[in-house]
Amino acid sequence: MKLYVGNLSFNTSESDLSNLFGQAGTVESCNIITDRDTGRSRGFGFVEMSSKAEGQAAIEQFGGKELDGRALNVNEAKPQENRNGGGGDRRPGFKSSRW
Repeated sequence: MKLYVGNLSFNTSESDLSNLFGQAGTVESCNIITDRDTGRSRGFGFVEMSSKAEGQAAIEQFGGKELDGRALNVNEAKPQENRNGGGGDRRPGFKSSRW
């Protein structure tokens, strides 16, 4: 089960998260999302637990728990919705100055 973990301190490392969530079960993977330009944490990440039961236990155990001075938001990760951004106006007959 993949979990979204939000409201992370910029000082929290992937090993910190993995060690914490390991208390609820087996952590399959853990990654903190970083800004591609600066490499700095964006304040959220994902932890994958080995089973749905362990994932549920982690949600209950760590939702609202303080880590590095921040109360964690922990939810089941949802698939990213298709974001149609940056394409400009696509109405028929509309001509963009980019083309």
